[in-house]
Amino acid sequence: MTRIAISSEGPGLEERVDPRFGRAAGFILIDLDTMEHEYLDNGSSQARGQGAGIQAVEMIALAGGVKAVLTGFVGPKAFQALQAARIEIGQNLDGLTVREAVERYKQGRVKAASQPNR
Repeated sequence: MTRIAISSEGPGLEERVDPRFGRAAGFILIDLDTMEHEYLDNGSSQARGQGAGIQAVEMIALAGGVKAVLTGFVGPKAFQALQAARIEIGQNLDGLTVREAVERYKQGRVKAASQPNR
C-alpha cells in the first residue's frame, strides 16, 4: 500500500488542492493502489498563531504510511519537518482538483521539491 496526502479544501476528490500546507482545511489520504481515501480535518491549525505546518506534519506522520505530500506552498519549517519524516514533497499543485493532482503524481509528472517555495 502506497499512501499520499493532499492538502485539500474539503473531503472529496473533486475538491481543490488547498494552496496552504500548514493551514489547509484538511488532508485527503489516498491509497494509490485502490484509490480508497480518508479525510483528516486540519481545522485546529487554522487558529494557531505559529507552528501550523509542523502540527500538520505530525498529523500526517501519525496517520502512517504516507510516502508523499502534494500541496501548493510549504514553508521552511514544515519543509524541514517533512524531510525529517522522510515524506516527499510535491509543490505548486494549487488550482488542480485532488484527483488531478493524484493523476499527475501517478504519471510521474510531480517533481520532488528540494527546497521550500514559501
